[in-house]
Amino acid sequence: MPTSLPSPRPRVGLFVTCLVDLIRPSIGFAAVKLLEDSGCNVEVPSQTCCGQPAFNSGDRATARAMASRIIADFSGFDYVVAPSGSCAGMIKVHLPELFADDPNLVGEARALADKTHELVSFLVDVMKVERVKARFSGTVTYHDSCSGLRELDIREQPRKLLSSVEGLSLQELADADICCGFGGTFAVKYGEISNAIVTEKAKKVKASGAPTLLAGDLGCLMNMAGKLSRQGETVAVRHVAEVLAGMTAEPPIGAPQPKG
Repeated sequence: MPTSLPSPRPRVGLFVTCLVDLIRPSIGFAAVKLLEDSGCNVEVPSQTCCGQPAFNSGDRATARAMASRIIADFSGFDYVVAPSGSCAGMIKVHLPELFADDPNLVGEARALADKTHELVSFLVDVMKVERVKARFSGTVTYHDSCSGLRELDIREQPRKLLSSVEGLSLQELADADICCGFGGTFAVKYGEISNAIVTEKAKKVKASGAPTLLAGDLGCLMNMAGKLSRQGETVAVRHVAEVLAGMTAEPPIGAPQPKG
């Protein structure tokens, strides 16, 4: 009687993102661990920005140049995964828009978009991960980042995996689906409005009573961590991947770094 051969491990290209690479590499390492634990072979090719800041500012030429690099660097993978709803959303939703009038690249842009996913949604929806082997003692609250929620329909996936973390209790955040005020270049162009939005978000975080705040986008986390720190709050801010991977040895986002 013939025996079936095991399915090959999917080959995943990790799109690290600029902020993770420059500000919080531990998120990238957590992403690699989670992907490998789920049964993937992970590679990190040479890469550039997803092009979102240029795209949102109307600089389509620069955005297209960056997108062309992404298409070339990631075309050979089974999947492309990013620990960021905003960067994954840029590739999955907006790259095909950039090349809609280019018959030479629109097909490749669509093919890349079809296989691109945000990290936690990829684990749950594609790799069918039900549980993670991690422990975190304490209560957390969770902010739903705009791009992940509205462009990629990410809401239940992080909550599902967080429910499997030993010792963790999730306290839902009031208005968790309301913007934190970051919005990439929005925070630069409209600083006063951004500050007003994040001030309200900080109030909701404090009212939750949770000592730890999680989200899936580093830009949002940095924005909220900065406001909470300036207000003198001691809420620890972390990327959800760090908790799901059991990799929380690094100080929280925005916390003073230990002196060497």
